[in-house]
Amino acid sequence: MSYDRTVRLDRDFATTVTAVREALAAQGFGILTEIDVAATLKAKLGHDMEDYLILGACNPPLAHRALEADRSIGLLLPCNVVVRTEGTTTVVQALDPATLVALTGLPALEPIAAEAARRLDAALAALA
Repeated sequence: MSYDRTVRLDRDFATTVTAVREALAAQGFGILTEIDVAATLKAKLGHDMEDYLILGACNPPLAHRALEADRSIGLLLPCNVVVRTEGTTTVVQALDPATLVALTGLPALEPIAAEAARRLDAALAALA
């Protein structure tokens, strides 16, 4: 089972990060967390790697509905969106919300995951 929704862009990393933030906001997602993996590995391990940023995106109404269906779903929230470089390409990946349903087996999460997928797909499509 594929667990990601991915787009590849011929755009620089910084421009892509800004565009991702805007595209997610247009779909009702805020960014709760931001992890600069490259900077963290450099600071903690002295390891150099390509640009790699994890954005913890949250759509509050969808998160609320998911938490009402299953309080433990917080283990899988927020929706992680990764922006990273791969050679000369910038890759944007979002966790496929269907993964929430697959992992929990809860049918009550299906409409929430479908709505989240629709919104994430719209955000990713806006980048292309």
